[in-house]
Amino acid sequence: MANDSVTIFHNPNCGTSRNVLAALKDAGIKPTVVEYLKAGWTKPQLKGLLAAMKAKPRDILRTRGASEAALAKVGPSASDEAILDAMVAEPILVERPIVVTPKGTALCRPADRLQALL
Repeated sequence: MANDSVTIFHNPNCGTSRNVLAALKDAGIKPTVVEYLKAGWTKPQLKGLLAAMKAKPRDILRTRGASEAALAKVGPSASDEAILDAMVAEPILVERPIVVTPKGTALCRPADRLQALL
């Protein structure tokens, strides 16, 4: 697998994200690491990742660690578009890590989901 074809959307403060990054490196892969809390998200980027995962925004929604104001935007009645808008405004709302390889794209939580992408 070509190193330049693997990307991990990573939060270095997350144990699962660190474990997945370590597993990639242990497999001899030097992925592109995107610290999404610093870089942020764009709506097209999130839509592309979701399409590749065949997932909905709520499938990658993280509520732990988010502010009350952010959580108010993603309540049970929030539309997919509203959730995406909230994720762009508050990157912490996206669960991590998301890994993109030539074999596919997945939210690697739990970390053992990575194996299907290698």
